[in-house]
Amino acid sequence: MLHRRHLLLAAPALAALPARAQAPWPERPISMIVAFPAGGGTDVAARLLAKVMERILGASIVVVNRPGAAGEIGFTELARARPDGHIIGFINTPTIQTIPIERPNARFRLDDFAPIANIVDDPGCIWVRPASPFKNVSDLVTAAKAKPGTISYGTSGIGSDDHLAMLALERLTGTKFLHIPFAGGAPVRMGAISGQIDLGVANVGEGVGDARQGQLRALGVMAPQRWEGAPDIPTFREQGFDLIDGSMRGLAAPAGVPRPILDRLAAVARQTLQDPEFVAGATQLLLPLRYLGPDDYMAELKRMDAGFKALWAQHPWRD
Repeated sequence: MLHRRHLLLAAPALAALPARAQAPWPERPISMIVAFPAGGGTDVAARLLAKVMERILGASIVVVNRPGAAGEIGFTELARARPDGHIIGFINTPTIQTIPIERPNARFRLDDFAPIANIVDDPGCIWVRPASPFKNVSDLVTAAKAKPGTISYGTSGIGSDDHLAMLALERLTGTKFLHIPFAGGAPVRMGAISGQIDLGVANVGEGVGDARQGQLRALGVMAPQRWEGAPDIPTFREQGFDLIDGSMRGLAAPAGVPRPILDRLAAVARQTLQDPEFVAGATQLLLPLRYLGPDDYMAELKRMDAGFKALWAQHPWRD
């Protein structure tokens, strides 16, 4: 047995062992999980972010699409990944909160994630074909009251921000629409363009490109004020409907990731949002940006989570 004096003398050497044994990070390519199909708003933002982040970090970042079940498949994979900083992913509101609320058997909860940084805050929008008889939100509401449950709208899934926005519009106006859930924003837009659905409900950053090509037209944006990236689209409030909704999209790691790695990823994300290449790309892609660091991001997510739980208790969304 070592005497106390020998233990004290050995302490500095013992303390140094973990530092020498600790593996460098990152020691292999980083996977960035996107829980939605390629081509949607989250995917587009993720690929732009990964491209610039890997240059700043000096390590490869590979975007991996894991679509399905309105995000549950990809979110579950991220939540269950090893928390060593080599697997990160995008999380989206409200689905990161609403899936566990509406699906008791979901295999993740908000606490299963360590938020890194919020990147995008994208307001919702209703899109129609250019030839649609609906010229504004009032036209749409009037038609919906005349023929309840017949005007179809597509969203990226039950419990998505798009779906909750339309449910809010129904409650606000006393109307009823026909919900058609899709597997992501890109299929929703294609459904609207092709005439498969009457309305495509997708974030403004997702549909503006189609609108500029003459394939879609916006009825209104669900934001407090017009977005500078699309100043010609009036808000719902301007048209007499007090409705604000959207999707925050940001980076997260599995819960338990070491704080130094979390802070390093957050710092790289913040530097990326200030990088000229990213800013130019985000402007071109019409991505509304809003940075939040790990602690502020988690606080915002928890605040929203409490609100969604209260909403579910009063008005469960199921269709």
